[in-house]
Amino acid sequence: MKVLKDILYKVSLTSTTGDMELGVKDIVFDSRQVTEGSAFVAIKGTQVDGHEFIEKAIGLGAQIVVCEQLPEKLIDGITYVEVVNSARALGIMASNYFDNPSESIKVVAITGTNGKTTTATLLHQLFMRMGYSTGLLSTVENKINETVIHATHTTPDAVSVQALLRKMVAEGCTHCFMEASSHAIVQERIAGLKLVGAVFTNISHDHLDYHGTFDEYIKAKKKLFDELPKDAFALVNGDDKRGSVMLQNCKASHQFFALKSPAEFKAKIISNTLEGLELEINGKLIWFRMIGAFNAYNLLAVLGVTVLLGEEEDEVLRELSGIRGAKGRFDRISIAGITAIVDYAHTPDALDNVLKTINGARTGGEQLITVVGCGGNRDKTKRPVMAKIAVQESDKAILTSDNPRFEEPEEILKDMQAGVGPSEIRKTLTIVDRREAIKTACMLSQKGDIILIAGKGHEDYQEVKGVKHHFDDTEIVTEFLQQLTQS
Repeated sequence: MKVLKDILYKVSLTSTTGDMELGVKDIVFDSRQVTEGSAFVAIKGTQVDGHEFIEKAIGLGAQIVVCEQLPEKLIDGITYVEVVNSARALGIMASNYFDNPSESIKVVAITGTNGKTTTATLLHQLFMRMGYSTGLLSTVENKINETVIHATHTTPDAVSVQALLRKMVAEGCTHCFMEASSHAIVQERIAGLKLVGAVFTNISHDHLDYHGTFDEYIKAKKKLFDELPKDAFALVNGDDKRGSVMLQNCKASHQFFALKSPAEFKAKIISNTLEGLELEINGKLIWFRMIGAFNAYNLLAVLGVTVLLGEEEDEVLRELSGIRGAKGRFDRISIAGITAIVDYAHTPDALDNVLKTINGARTGGEQLITVVGCGGNRDKTKRPVMAKIAVQESDKAILTSDNPRFEEPEEILKDMQAGVGPSEIRKTLTIVDRREAIKTACMLSQKGDIILIAGKGHEDYQEVKGVKHHFDDTEIVTEFLQQLTQS
C-alpha cells in the first residue's frame, strides 16, 4: 500500500493537517466511489464542486481529504491536505500511486480540433505493424495492442489514464499514442504525465460552449506545449496560422509538417480521388488508402512523429501506405453503384473538408446528397454555419437530428435552418428522424451518386434525454442501399 507522503511528491501544497504516513488504498474524486481507506480529492468541476461532498466522503470511509479550501470544521482522525490546484494534484498523485508509468513508456499526445483520432489511431496501427507492443488512448477506443478497453471521453480521467498506462507497461508496451482534448488539458486530466512529444493538428471554432471564447480554446491547446519538457519534441501544422502560437514558450524541440509552408516534414498532393491519395514526399511517390487533403496532413503528422521517435522514413512510408485509418472517418460503402460515405465531421471546418474532398473527386455527372445534424447542448453558433456549408457544397442537403441530448431536435434544426438562404431552400429537406433522413437520401439517389452522412462517424448510438439508443449510420445506410438492390 502506498504511503500518503510518497504520493504527494511534486504536488504544490498549501498546508497539511494529520498523519502523512497513512496508507492510501485508492484515490477517488467522485464521493460515490469512496470506500474505507480512500483518499478523496475534492475538485471544482464544471457541474459540481467536490468540496461540497467532503463530509459525505468522510462518512463513507475516506481517511484523507485533498482540497483547495479546508472545511470550516476539521474532524479528528482525518488527514487534510490543502493544495494549490486539486485537479492537477489528482494527476500527479495518480502518477505517483501507479509508480509513474509514463517514465517507462514513450507517450505522445495529439491535440487539435480535427485529426486527433485519425492521427493517434494511425500511429497505433503503424507501430504495431512495425513490431512494437503499443497502447492507444482515443475517442473511439482505448487499446493495449489489439485488446479494446471502452472509452467514455476523448481523454479518460487522470486516475484512469495512469491506471491504463500502468497496465500498458505491465503488458510490455513501449509506446502509447493518446488524444488530448482541450477539455482534458484544462481539467488537468493529463497532469503527471511525462510526454516524449506532442502534436498540434489544426484549430477551428469548436467547444466554445465550454471555453467561452476562441482565445481561451487556443490557450487550452497551447497549455499542452507550454508544459512539455526540454527533451521532448513539439510537432505542429505549419499551414495553420496558430501552429507557431503553440510553440511560443515551448521548451521542447520545434518541428513542422505542412503541404504549403516550409517544413521538416513536407508533401505534395499528386492525386486525390475517392480511392486514395498519391503524395510526393522527399522525391518519392507514395499511394495511401486515405482520402482527402486533410488526411495528407494526418499522414504527415504520423510520419513526423515516427521519424522523431527514431524510425527509418522508408520503412514508415511502406507500412503507412497499407493502413486504412480510424473507424467512422471517411468510411466508404459502395452498393448498387451508389457510394455512401460516413464521417465524424461535426465542426464547420471538418464538414467543409469532407465535402470539398468529395467534390474534388467527382467526375461531374453524379449528384451529392448530404445528411447532417448538430449535437444538442453544444456550441449553437456552428449550427447555421454547418447547414450553410452542407447546402452550398451539395446537390441536396437533408438536415436531421444528431445527438439531441437534452435539447429538442426541432429547436436545433431551427438554428440550422437559419443558415439556409432563400435561393437554397428548394434543395434542402428537414427530416427530424435520422433513420428516415438516411432512408430518404438512399431513395433520392441513383447509380453513380454519392451520399455523405456526417456528424456521428464511429458513434453507434443516439443520445436522447440522457438515454443512449443504438444507432449506427453505417449499418442503416447499408440496410437501405441493400433494399434498393432488391427492389
